[in-house]
Amino acid sequence: MSQLSKEQVSLVTNMAKQLRLDIVKEVTEAKSGHPGGSLSIADLVSLLYFVEMNIDPKDPHKADRDRLVLSKGHAAPAVYAALAERGYFDKGELWKLRKINEMLQGHPDMKHTPGIDMSTGSLGQGISAACGMALAGQIDKAAYRVFAILGDGELEEGQVWEAAMFAAHYKLANLTAFIDANGLQIDGPVASVMNVNPIDEKFKAFGWHVLVVNGHDVEALHQAIEEAKQVTDKPTAIVMHTVKGKGVPAMENQVGWHGKAPSEEQCEEFLKAIEEA
Repeated sequence: MSQLSKEQVSLVTNMAKQLRLDIVKEVTEAKSGHPGGSLSIADLVSLLYFVEMNIDPKDPHKADRDRLVLSKGHAAPAVYAALAERGYFDKGELWKLRKINEMLQGHPDMKHTPGIDMSTGSLGQGISAACGMALAGQIDKAAYRVFAILGDGELEEGQVWEAAMFAAHYKLANLTAFIDANGLQIDGPVASVMNVNPIDEKFKAFGWHVLVVNGHDVEALHQAIEEAKQVTDKPTAIVMHTVKGKGVPAMENQVGWHGKAPSEEQCEEFLKAIEEA
């Protein structure tokens, strides 16, 4: 399996830092949004959009592109930042997040935002859409891969496990699901609200190939994606152990930052913390 070059590691690391800056500014400007779970997936999103995925900002709908479904749609600020930095639309759009009559809604909208492959927001539904995309690719003998990002709290939705059965039944080897296991959801610790652990064993029981990684280690994530490409008879679930609010010490592992916007003063403080990290 290939390894990331030093240049790729540097690119992804620097871009993840930029995404975190963008996320904090987006949510502050909007005065609402979900910073915690957006920050926890910044490393993965940076890796996918700048190294792993076969995509073209000049042709967002090209038939052979890889697809990304943000099943945990409330983390849209992370994907919006990546799309803007990748050149899908002007970066100025980021500062209009959640504004009436503007392009970037609180959750991804495939009809109005270039680069969004599926509208999501109702938790549990995105992974089912990703299964449909993967099955279509399998039927068409297409080369594209489908990636889905779920939250660990989202796994409490029964539809997730219907999708898991479906994906294994149809041997959707072109589907890779990333589970952002940061341990927190809007009401508190996932283990206290409705314990979904052990996540890895559950996906194994449903017939998936399963890997467990540090979700902030880009080389470990890359190796997991490379391994998923070698699997030909089942979908792959990559369980990522992450820190909610990663990159902003005052937000890290704090459930209160699931869906709260920083004040302008906090924004300045948080941006400085990211810059100095």
